[in-house]
Parts: sequence; structure tokens; C-alpha cells
Amino acid sequence: MSRYRGPRFKKIRRLGALPGLTSTSKRPVSESSLRSQPRSGKRSQYRIRLEEKQKLRFHYGLGERQLLRYVRIAGKAKGSTGQVLLQLLEMRLDNILFRLGMASTIPGARQLVNHRHILVNGQIVDIPSYRCKPRDIITTRNAQKSKVLVQNSMDSASREELPKHLTLDSSQYKGIVNQIIDSKWVGLKINELLVVEYYSRQT
Repeated sequence: MSRYRGPRFKKIRRLGALPGLTSTSKRPVSESSLRSQPRSGKRSQYRIRLEEKQKLRFHYGLGERQLLRYVRIAGKAKGSTGQVLLQLLEMRLDNILFRLGMASTIPGARQLVNHRHILVNGQIVDIPSYRCKPRDIITTRNAQKSKVLVQNSMDSASREELPKHLTLDSSQYKGIVNQIIDSKWVGLKINELLVVEYYSRQT
């Protein structure tokens, strides 16, 4: 299944708030509208697991194969598979840019990276899935267009508390990755264990 390119608010109404998919400043979505869709009886366990998987997939803007690959990598790592999965997704370059406020959405961050506006440790990186590491320094290119694009995003970003694993110097258009993210900063209401269960039953 390819990356979703359809109506974003349709997914938000069905799955709940997905901060990475769309900027909340563009169109407010009330809590009642998120839950307005009628339910046909009791949801099955499969449907519950499917919806949790879809939340993760659409928030981070991943294709089905991409998400499955991350689940498999997390399963081979030490620690809780669900927690490792979230850490892998959060340390993607496109997500780090979103967390820093250098892009208003994850799709917007992906576009910045694809168009070669972003440097990691002084080198252009044009792969949105690039896995950032502690002590990585993320900046914009010195081109005026790159700085304007990032400045526009920072100006429109909501002033939320920056996660402790990141530091932002907005005057220098520079972000620093301090450490691996703590799961409490993910900010997405999701049961990652249900996502792992979903894929374990599919393979």
C-alpha cells in the first residue's frame, strides 16, 4: 500500500488527532467531530488493532511496507518492541524537523528534505527516513529560500514545549539531537502494543 495522499481530515475524523498529518492551525477539528462517525455495534479486536496501526501509519506518513519493516527491525532489537518501534519512528529526520517546529507537518518536513534544504552535520541529506542519532546537528542550507521556508514554519508553529531530547536555536535555524527520545514525549494517543499484535497476526 502506497503513502496516503487523500483527504487528511477524513482520516482525522475516523482515527482521532494526528498531529504529524496536518497542521491544527489550518482548520480546527472539534472533539465531537472526531467522534461523530456512527459505530455499527461493538468493534472487533481486529478492528481495534487495525485502527491503532492506521493511526501510527498516517501520523508518520508511512507506506504499509515501510511500517512493517520498522516493526520487524524493532522486533529484533533489545527491549519492548512497541517502545523501540516508536523510538525508530521518532528519530526519523522528517519527524525531528516536525518536532523542532522547522516544518508544520511531517509531509512538509519530508518535502524540505526531498528538495535538499536540510543539512545534517554539515552535509545535505535528502532521505526523509534518515535515522538521526544523539549529537546530530540539523540546519538549513545557507540559501535564502531554505531559510525562508523554515522561518515560515517556525512562525506558524504552535508554541509547545520542546521535547527534552531536542534543542532548537531558532536564530541559527539549528536543531540538536541530545538523546534518544523518551516515549512520554511521543504525544500520540496510541497503544503501540496493539500495532505489534496486528502485524504478528498478519505474518
